[in-house]
Amino acid sequence: MGWRRTRLGSEADRATFRTLHTASLASPALRAGLSHESAERAVRHLRALLAGPALALTDTAEVLAWDGAGHHHADQAARLARETVERGTTRIADRDLLHCDVAGCPVRTAIAVPLTVEERIVGTLQLFAPSPTAGQARAAEEVARWVSGQLDLAELDASRTRLMEAEVRALRAQISPHFIYNSLGAIASFVRTDPDRARELLLEFADFTRYSFRRHGEFTTLAEELRSVERYLLLEQARFGDRLRVTLNVAPEVLPVAVPFLCLQPLVENAVRHGLESAEDGGHVRIVALDQGRDCLIEVEDDGAGEDPARVRRALAGETGDPTDAEGAEPHRSVGLANVDGRLRAVYGDDYGLVVETAPGAGTKVIVRVPKFAPGVRVS
Repeated sequence: MGWRRTRLGSEADRATFRTLHTASLASPALRAGLSHESAERAVRHLRALLAGPALALTDTAEVLAWDGAGHHHADQAARLARETVERGTTRIADRDLLHCDVAGCPVRTAIAVPLTVEERIVGTLQLFAPSPTAGQARAAEEVARWVSGQLDLAELDASRTRLMEAEVRALRAQISPHFIYNSLGAIASFVRTDPDRARELLLEFADFTRYSFRRHGEFTTLAEELRSVERYLLLEQARFGDRLRVTLNVAPEVLPVAVPFLCLQPLVENAVRHGLESAEDGGHVRIVALDQGRDCLIEVEDDGAGEDPARVRRALAGETGDPTDAEGAEPHRSVGLANVDGRLRAVYGDDYGLVVETAPGAGTKVIVRVPKFAPGVRVS
């Protein structure tokens, strides 16, 4: 028995697939924002969507990219972009604007549609044809609306990146003065009595600050983050001596996992500063990193003074209130925790926020859970 060849779907189905596929080819470039580079990468796919002889993408004053015939009309397209931005609506340009002496040039009229980001016009999409039709105008407006949506998403991505960079700067400002002062004081105490140890600690301090104040990379590996934490603890042990006891238990298979930069350092510093610093006998800090299938589980635990759980919940929810208690104590640990919690949620979603287990006099355990693989998360 022979097999009969069948068609895969109707012509409408195939046309829909081609349209979606072409849009998907343009999308990655547009998600980078509107620039010469992104416009050059997207313009030919957009022209394929609209099936015109030529298409241009502009900012508010000049042509960023052109695909198709009639590139000699670029200066006129720039003028059309400025006029469209000024009017704020779709503009149909005829031969009075697009006059041309080139025989056989198909660019005789244009449909210019504004591109918007957050209700602000940032450029135009211009479809060129021998003569415009109502269908072409409608199609150009729909494609321009989709392009504007992709540019909106690009702005959201950029805003998220700026927010995370600001939060990391805030962490640096919060952590560095207290730590630098105490570390240099501890190093100075060994200069005469044990110069070799003072030199080693000074090198550890240099490596720690170099990592903490680096200017590139939104993410790092868990191995790099833990290495920085170890340097921090070595410097704190120089100050606290036997009062600070540390246990690390890390599964080797999770060391390459990508994590947000400076996501563990604030948790460990809080464990030392707020959990142990005021205790006469010092205390114990335990750091655990485990492989849990899709996720990596990290715990930072201390056996220090603990905290009021309601106060921690309010801080993680963004209700900062008065940063000191009634007796004027220093700001509590939740300020740093809230920063890390917000960054984790921004990257991985609300299911990956911090979990804090604490009570007055019972110590504190902070649990971090991150997926071992997540879209858009990679070490630079």
